[in-house]
Amino acid sequence: MLNWMTLAQAAGSDDGAAMGGLIFNLAVLVLVVVGFWKVFTKAGQPGWFSIIPIFNFFILLKIVGRPWWFLILMFIPLVNLIVLAVVSMDVAKSFGKGIGFAIGLFFLSFIFYPILGFGKAEYQGPAAA
Repeated sequence: MLNWMTLAQAAGSDDGAAMGGLIFNLAVLVLVVVGFWKVFTKAGQPGWFSIIPIFNFFILLKIVGRPWWFLILMFIPLVNLIVLAVVSMDVAKSFGKGIGFAIGLFFLSFIFYPILGFGKAEYQGPAAA
């Protein structure tokens, strides 16, 4: 049976380094989840909506004022990148941020959503409305 310790040994690392990497990844994951949760609560939505896959994007579309059918477009390869860029721009506008922040949300969402959630930015309403 293959597990994470077998993979770590095959990669040539010791158990301590593998465990340290695992702990770091879990810490980053928790930071991103809590940051995304706070973004939802700032927008007046229940925070736990942010941890439900697919449904969280539906609610994010509601937050930014886009129609529900954008969710269907997310399942089409390459089109989903355009939709994600548009939604990232709308999220930035909805919280009073500019194009630079939108680019950060698109490319480095694991950094910029916690910044948005923990920062002083306030929800100003749906940008696309």
